[in-house]
Amino acid sequence: MHAIVIGATGGIGRAIADAIEARGDSVTRLSRRSEPSLDLADEASIAAAAATLSGAPPADLLVIATGLLHSPGAGPEKSWRQLDAVTLATSFAVNAIGPALVARHFLPLLAPSATLAFLSARVGSISDNRLGGWYGYRASKAALNQFVRTLSIELARTRPATICVALHPGTVDTALSAPFQRNVPAGKLFSPAQSAGYLLDVLATLVPADSGQLIDWAGERIAP
Repeated sequence: MHAIVIGATGGIGRAIADAIEARGDSVTRLSRRSEPSLDLADEASIAAAAATLSGAPPADLLVIATGLLHSPGAGPEKSWRQLDAVTLATSFAVNAIGPALVARHFLPLLAPSATLAFLSARVGSISDNRLGGWYGYRASKAALNQFVRTLSIELARTRPATICVALHPGTVDTALSAPFQRNVPAGKLFSPAQSAGYLLDVLATLVPADSGQLIDWAGERIAP
């Protein structure tokens, strides 16, 4: 098997790539710091990165292991009073639009029976939202989940053996979650390696009928 991992220098992305290689398979690692570089906020870089792989054998797995929850000076919103157009646009660019454009440019590089896995989040579930807050992150991940669902419907007609899913990795000990780990229940804060192992085990069980779903690290389906 050959995999392409987007976001391969992040905590989860690097762990997924490492775990794939540890299982005896090969990986192409792409990120803003790779060569070629790939920036989710820059479609030209996405297209250029895909073009460099156009002559390679088709990949069996594409993992988009990216996400933005906070950045210097811009944390997740606790109130509507904190809503800001630039911060919201950035959240959507990284969490929803960028992954959608990755699919556009990388789908031609995948084998007919390949799997596309988009790293999402349980907080992107509208029906599961009981706490509020985190407006931009919730809304952009909900948009990603809708994109995955819509893409899966088209692929069922045009590439029926392809699997397309969104994955919730659990709460993982990375820079993304670091400021928000205080109330994580005991045993529910995963190392990147733990989460990567769980996600790869889940991916190994999927069939095309699972396409379009938001699935957590334990293989449970999350309602949209």
